[in-house]
Amino acid sequence: MAMIEGRLVIVRGAGDLATGVILRLVRAGFRVAALETGKPSAIRRTVSFSEALYDGSATVEGIRALRLAELPERWSPGDPVAVLEDPGCALLARVRPAALVDAIIAKRNLGTRLDMAPVVVALGPGFTAGVDAHAVVETNRGHDLGRVLLSGSAQPNTGVPGLIAGHGAERVIHAPRAGRVEPRCAIGDTVAAGDPVLAIGGEPVPAPIGGVVRGLIRPGFQAERGLKVADVDPRCVREHCFTASDKARAIGGGVLEALLMLGTP
Repeated sequence: MAMIEGRLVIVRGAGDLATGVILRLVRAGFRVAALETGKPSAIRRTVSFSEALYDGSATVEGIRALRLAELPERWSPGDPVAVLEDPGCALLARVRPAALVDAIIAKRNLGTRLDMAPVVVALGPGFTAGVDAHAVVETNRGHDLGRVLLSGSAQPNTGVPGLIAGHGAERVIHAPRAGRVEPRCAIGDTVAAGDPVLAIGGEPVPAPIGGVVRGLIRPGFQAERGLKVADVDPRCVREHCFTASDKARAIGGGVLEALLMLGTP
């Protein structure tokens, strides 16, 4: 395949935060291809391009993504975002992008290197600017969210979700056991504390707080014990379930700033 002309950015990951990055880049005129695992475990599925790997396509805020086996030879403005099953970045053996963004949010480096692209940007803990990537973008909620670091590392992983309307860890639901996920409600539904949100292996899992179900892992997913499977938003604004979050937008802005700062061709 011939080298794709233009400003192609490869994004590792296509969950909700990665999708916020992709939205920013597409609107700024970049061509984007997202690389994902074969069975993504995003819970904010309504705003995750990773859903294209299951359904063939996904649309977030009017931007469409398609599951493809290979990148197209030619790309026109307005074409869908390409989503490929390629967690190991085999695509880089055939394509030289202008930049690569590690948006897996694994809290550790899963193989991203400085030599993968002329500009490499990584999100959150597990990366050091100048060692693993040319720039690191802060992902921890607070004063520095979205800040671009050209040296040093992002803040360490606290293991505690950021506060939303005064709620942190209690708004996130983790699988109490391994098993098949069976939903008891849908993303966008309002629940009270104690209402069943889903069942795993037949065991009901209740909402820890009242609010809107903002995230819910895909029905039928085989969850491991401890996996994040749902998210309840106490702000109770249903529309927030279907648009990128403030955090995703801030991180996306940081990535765009980094690419422009570092001279992406």
